[in-house]
Amino acid sequence: MIRLLNVNHCFYLGDVSVPALVDIDLKIAQGEIMAIAGPSGSGKTTLLNVIGCLLTPDSGTVNLFGKEIFPMTDAERSKIRRERIGFIFQSFNLIPVLSAFENVEYPLILNRIGKNKRYKRVNDLLYYVGMSKHRQHKPEQLSGGQRQRVAIARAIAANPSVVLADEPTANLDTNTAHEILVLLNDLNKEFNTCIIFATHDAKVSAMSQREIRMQDGRLVS
Repeated sequence: MIRLLNVNHCFYLGDVSVPALVDIDLKIAQGEIMAIAGPSGSGKTTLLNVIGCLLTPDSGTVNLFGKEIFPMTDAERSKIRRERIGFIFQSFNLIPVLSAFENVEYPLILNRIGKNKRYKRVNDLLYYVGMSKHRQHKPEQLSGGQRQRVAIARAIAANPSVVLADEPTANLDTNTAHEILVLLNDLNKEFNTCIIFATHDAKVSAMSQREIRMQDGRLVS
């Protein structure tokens, strides 16, 4: 489902080039749970951003769902992000002025889903992640675990083929982190959703079907 071939990317600090991804070759199958592990600055988030069509690599090929991505226009890549890819962020990235319901609803509005179908989908998702009672609460009224549950519901609102999770347990206590991992594992089993983690958390790696490690922008295992 996902194929990266000889992918390279650099960031620039003034005139200094800092390699972020170096000759990345990677295949990821439909329905797989995979962890990208490694120290801070190793390239984990950069790799997620390339897979998520948020960052254009300097060279190499990225093929998602049978299509080569980076010859596409920005509009074509945006459509793939909206319809096929869900994102879960370490800092949740919920819209603070919107309720839990409205945060989950937002990607469905972008995809022009009709009101009745949209409302049913959002209510079903909030029930699925255990947040029905908090549907009208704004992010500031929710705990970290509750915010992450809303973020998961938002990530899967459009029935994506793949969910990209960047350190999803980093800001959570141990018990809440465990509950979030159980929820994501259930999501994978029920919907065959591919889940790709970038993580420092050994518990995340342990629940994954495969772990790859990065260091200095390279795959080392």
